[in-house]
Amino acid sequence: MGCCGSGAELALLLPDARAAGEEVLLASRIVADGVRQTDLSVPTIHCGACMRAVEAALTKLSGVQSARVNLSTKCATVRWRSDSVPPPFIETLKRAGFEAHLFDIESDTKDGAMSELIRALAVAGFAASNIMLLSVSIWSGAGAETRDLFHWLSAFITLPALAYSGRMFFRSAWHALKHGRTNMDVPISLGVLLAFGMSLYETVQHGPHAYFDAAISLLFFLLIGRTLDHIMRERARQAVKGLARLAARGALVVQADGIQVYLPVSDIRIGATLMLAAGERVPVDATVIKGVSELDVSLVSGEHAPLPAMIGSVLRAGTLNLTGPLTIIATATAENSFLGEMLRMMEAAEQGRSTYRRISDRAASLYAPVVHLTALLTFAGWLAATGDMHRALTIAIAVLIITCPCALGLAVPMVQVVAARRLFESGIMVKDGGALERLAEIDTIVFDKTGTLTLGVPRLVVSGEVDHGLIAIAAGLSCHSRHPYSRALVDAAAGRPACQVEFDDISEYPGCGLEAHAGAVTYRLGRPEWAVANATHERTSGNESVVLARNGSRLADFRFEDRLRGDAATAVAELKDIGLPIEIVSGDREVSVGSIAAELGVPHLAAVLPGGKAAHIAALEACGRKVLMIGDGLNDAPALAAAHASMAPASAADIGRNAADLVFLRESLTAVPLAISVARSAGRLIRQNFAMAAAYNLLAVPFAVSGHVTPLAAAVAMSASSIFVVANAFRLKGRQSLAPRPAESPPAAAVLEAAE
Repeated sequence: MGCCGSGAELALLLPDARAAGEEVLLASRIVADGVRQTDLSVPTIHCGACMRAVEAALTKLSGVQSARVNLSTKCATVRWRSDSVPPPFIETLKRAGFEAHLFDIESDTKDGAMSELIRALAVAGFAASNIMLLSVSIWSGAGAETRDLFHWLSAFITLPALAYSGRMFFRSAWHALKHGRTNMDVPISLGVLLAFGMSLYETVQHGPHAYFDAAISLLFFLLIGRTLDHIMRERARQAVKGLARLAARGALVVQADGIQVYLPVSDIRIGATLMLAAGERVPVDATVIKGVSELDVSLVSGEHAPLPAMIGSVLRAGTLNLTGPLTIIATATAENSFLGEMLRMMEAAEQGRSTYRRISDRAASLYAPVVHLTALLTFAGWLAATGDMHRALTIAIAVLIITCPCALGLAVPMVQVVAARRLFESGIMVKDGGALERLAEIDTIVFDKTGTLTLGVPRLVVSGEVDHGLIAIAAGLSCHSRHPYSRALVDAAAGRPACQVEFDDISEYPGCGLEAHAGAVTYRLGRPEWAVANATHERTSGNESVVLARNGSRLADFRFEDRLRGDAATAVAELKDIGLPIEIVSGDREVSVGSIAAELGVPHLAAVLPGGKAAHIAALEACGRKVLMIGDGLNDAPALAAAHASMAPASAADIGRNAADLVFLRESLTAVPLAISVARSAGRLIRQNFAMAAAYNLLAVPFAVSGHVTPLAAAVAMSASSIFVVANAFRLKGRQSLAPRPAESPPAAAVLEAAE
């Protein structure tokens, strides 16, 4: 089986359990040394209580290290020790009352839950409208016989409508109670069934009052709120599905003997040689070793104009090869490629347990017992005070209905889902809800320079008369190096006559430059102090210099510049306008960092080592600052991890993207003020939702306990509170960035539209 569990444990496995274990093992993947990850679909979860129950059941299993549930995708992610027998995840969840199977984002294309909600909503709405018409006649003063007739008609309409439209609530409540726990559907089910039971009793006894309208209206309003919630979560889920559809299913792999074999993308390994035809998507991150083509890279950068691909070009998984065949070398597996990382970040958008989320979950978990106790005490109090069983039960039902914690349970996750989707549509990936909360709290911003404020792609600065022959010689040397300055020289020489010098050998000296021999002549391209004998070179402010020398004598001096991102100045100005102090902390030399800082008008620190960046962030945090660090490189990872919140561009090194809380896909730095704006707006909306839920209960409970609220009014009030919370979360979608949005469409949104 590939696991190192004890023989006794393996012997105890029944054939079905052994097969299930093998299936779990095959569907799992290695995520760290000795750790595997399995994704499970749990379609019946719908609230915070369900999430906690699933996580608790899974974490109790032997060998399980962690279990996290994503409510949008209804997926449980479990990490377990690979040296143990595969735990019985599915059987455990079934015993806990949850349907479960191995997660497959592609196979779950039909939204059965949405269809069930729509049908239930339609039946409840039809029944509620007809019962309300009958109730109006009763309220208008119908005689006793007419009243009884209408009550019986209402009962006959209500019973099948409750059975059909309420089955999802009843089923959920029954499973929870059967397994010794409670959830939000328990008080809902009790309220509905008690209201119907009491109404039926009143009808049999020819009583003047019945609450069939309250029972069915409660279900109708609850279904409206749950349908809205499901629609919003499904939108986030469809974003993940849309990305998954962009992934290639496999590729032609060239074997050692030259035979081409089609392999699924999961079997492609680092170093494999792949054949990529025009019209195919790049299956994994790779480098071009043969061929010329154009690529649609809108998923990665938001650039909709095709970009050229040639030998040495780096390809991201999910980009589309447009015009010509390419031979590429895989540089990552499917799971660790760019598209796989984006999928993980989207799926993790809800998994973070922020402070607000923990408060909401804790409150909701305590709320159901409090609701039941309040209703019981209300019943006992009114029965003792009046001796009227009917009135005491009616008031207790109203309390049970009006205090249902649905609004509280929706207060945080609805806003976080909308916020994550809003940012995703703008090309910003969020790792979890906690990242949004931390981002809203930041009061200081620290930028790295190269690759963050600038594009990280130097270009040759050409001024005055240029000897094209010398540029050709420099390019002839540079084509043997991957250094950014070498690539800039090669790009600058494109379209010019090729180098006429034939080199016998070329060597690269890291940190110094390139050296080549052509007969007795030695050429050097690199640092002035290394390339030129007795060099006393002065750099021009703001530029980096590379010298081409022959036998120690300078032939040419090449200067480069790293351009600011197109709207870096605009983004920095907007951040200043909202009162955020900004500084640049970079490992580059003072001459380079100083010119960028002067152009943007911000303070800076130059020549700072990676440890120094992290120490600087820690010092700011120790002074009470909450820092947002924005960087892209390997040397920025410690600072990104040390900051209160962090962002990185999609072009960042893998370790930089992994360390960051948010990743922006477009080149535009307006992603930073936009993310801060959305995070702050989300925080405000969450606090508003908490305030609405608290105010609703403070006002509603005393009225209900004092007997001034009927079950029907309680149903309308409780459902309205949930709808208000959902509607308030939807307000976030229309919020705009602090800066004008670029003219181009957001890359993620455009790609998803194309995928559909």
